[in-house]
Amino acid sequence: MKYLCLMLCIAALGACSSKPPEPVASPPPVATPFDGMRADEQRAKDVQKTVDKQAEDQRKQIEAAQQ
Repeated sequence: MKYLCLMLCIAALGACSSKPPEPVASPPPVATPFDGMRADEQRAKDVQKTVDKQAEDQRKQIEAAQQ
């Protein structure tokens, strides 16, 4: 019985003393149905920024011409 416990302890220590497992790479991101909508929304925001900037430039030109 003593030998059995001793053998089990040695086996457990031997199994635990091996090198750590290599890190597992994370899986690539999964495409969702909303990715296209998010891209469209970002594109619309960028267009709105461009329109706002052009409107501001035009407003400044009109004010400069009136003075």
